[in-house]
Amino acid sequence: MRNRQFGVSLLGLMMGAVILIAVALLGMRLAPSYIEFFAIKKAVNAIASEARAGGTVAEVRKSFDLRAAVDAIDSVKGSDLDVTKDSNGLQVSVAYRKEIPLVANIGVYIEFKAASSE
Repeated sequence: MRNRQFGVSLLGLMMGAVILIAVALLGMRLAPSYIEFFAIKKAVNAIASEARAGGTVAEVRKSFDLRAAVDAIDSVKGSDLDVTKDSNGLQVSVAYRKEIPLVANIGVYIEFKAASSE
């Protein structure tokens, strides 16, 4: 017979639950920003591949605004895009900051950068 029991105490279980809930809440607050970033990155890559065949800066920005309306992109507008021309055609990039409030006066500050792939 064993004299000593092994397992998790009630206090340990509650502490683990609090940590798990805090991480889950942080993830739920940050997930929409990352989903929007990946939509922006996808739009930038698609627009850059379309523009390589020939296009102007104004067309690239208008195309991004149209895609942003469909994909519900609110953080970046077509005027925020950096469009440069190189030997491969037009390169499109964007950099922006997002501040996400968490609790009271505590928040998270994230810098996102997306550029068209070559």
